[in-house]
Amino acid sequence: MRTTSVARGLAAATASATLLAGAFATQAAAAPPDDAAGAAPAVEKLAPGLLRAMERDLGLDAQEARQRLAFQDDAADTGTALEQELGSDFAGSWVAEDQDVLYVAITDAADAAAVQAEGATAVTVDHTLAELDGWATTLDTALVGQGDVVGWHVDVTTNDVVVNVAPGAEQAAADVVAAAGVPADAVTFVETAEAPRTYVDVIGGNAYSIGSSRCSIGFSVAGGFVTAGHCGRTGATTSGPSGTFAGSSFPGNDYAFVRVAAGNTPIGAVNNYSGGRVAVAGSTAAPVGSSVCRSGSTTGWHCGTIQALNASVSYSQGTVSGLIRTNVCAEPGDSGGSLLAGNQAQGVTSGGSGNCRTGGTTYFQPVNEILGAYGLTLVTSDGGGGNPPPPPAGCTGYARTYTGSLTSGAQAVQPNGSYLTVSRSGQHRACVAGPSGSDFDLYLQKWNGRAWSTVAQGTSPGANETITYSGTSGYYRYVVLAYSGSGAYTLGGTTP
Repeated sequence: MRTTSVARGLAAATASATLLAGAFATQAAAAPPDDAAGAAPAVEKLAPGLLRAMERDLGLDAQEARQRLAFQDDAADTGTALEQELGSDFAGSWVAEDQDVLYVAITDAADAAAVQAEGATAVTVDHTLAELDGWATTLDTALVGQGDVVGWHVDVTTNDVVVNVAPGAEQAAADVVAAAGVPADAVTFVETAEAPRTYVDVIGGNAYSIGSSRCSIGFSVAGGFVTAGHCGRTGATTSGPSGTFAGSSFPGNDYAFVRVAAGNTPIGAVNNYSGGRVAVAGSTAAPVGSSVCRSGSTTGWHCGTIQALNASVSYSQGTVSGLIRTNVCAEPGDSGGSLLAGNQAQGVTSGGSGNCRTGGTTYFQPVNEILGAYGLTLVTSDGGGGNPPPPPAGCTGYARTYTGSLTSGAQAVQPNGSYLTVSRSGQHRACVAGPSGSDFDLYLQKWNGRAWSTVAQGTSPGANETITYSGTSGYYRYVVLAYSGSGAYTLGGTTP
């Protein structure tokens, strides 16, 4: 039994997020009050570009985005634990639209106590998740070639299989479903004008090319990267980076592994199209209802919500099953690109309908399935990837030097628990050198009139960090975090 409940995780996230509210507000004239000067900082390894994208697409400020991601992380852990505990009685889990409740569907009301003990809300339903997934798999065969059937997926929130059909095609689809032996009470038909297509063959942008076509890199793995299968067949060559499709599956699936040539270095990070990168820390699958963000070479960063898992969609080339269905927008050329829930890899862009001007539906091939299919290892990096700067060698050559000592998990505010007054705009430079074998992180925070906001951060795995930041006048402070390991550190800083 897990001891950390969703409710406790949400409370902790709320308390932590409050300190970092208003990360993108303008500088207020008033200095920080005495009781806030050395207030315990709240820092985490979330890239500012990710928070800005969630603000733009989901209407969340920085505090709300952090709170949502923290809740989702805990909800994912709780859902996984309950799925294992409940066994065949488990019927799926999802987070509420307002992101403050984790629902867990069960087929035996006696399991409600176990669900509630984990801080989740139990919902008693008729069909188990295994039954729903089985019927969806049956339809993967029965509905192939049905031109008026757009796609199908398991909807855990309604406890049925949703079949999307073209207008006027419901009865024909219902006859096929019935002939396949899928119970009528387990299927809902929805008419839609969607016309999904794969995102490929748009020239230009930040991507990789397959001849005259363009797609987007999904996630780095040892030896290369994963992407969409429809982007290239096994044996096809790529450029920028150069490589070869070592494996590809489409339709049925929509995944591929590209083995890159010597000289190309896989990095555990995703382009946030805001001048930075988002670190990839793992691949824990997020539940239905979770907020997610997508990166692609045509439209950059866009965010939305997971609507369903184990969805199937019919393209003109054939049917693909087992997909993540979302309301994130995407466009041709975004194919193969990354889907993240916070810093957790979720999938690669397959296809969908609509665009990023009017919105749409986009499907993603789950990344864990790709890793398993080819025996791949996801490349991760707590600090956003890339080639890290050389070790700062004690942080020499800076205008000010501060020293201290931290135990693992502890953090400190410099200078000496207070802050610096910067009277003009310009470039900030800072570094931290921690003990060998540790992971020390460095944050630059600015007072926004209400709270301390992180404006720059160095969070790569390792003992040494360097950061630069161009900012306006105001009140600034440094935060050193001993992410892992203990010992003495040196902090160097230069302000405009």
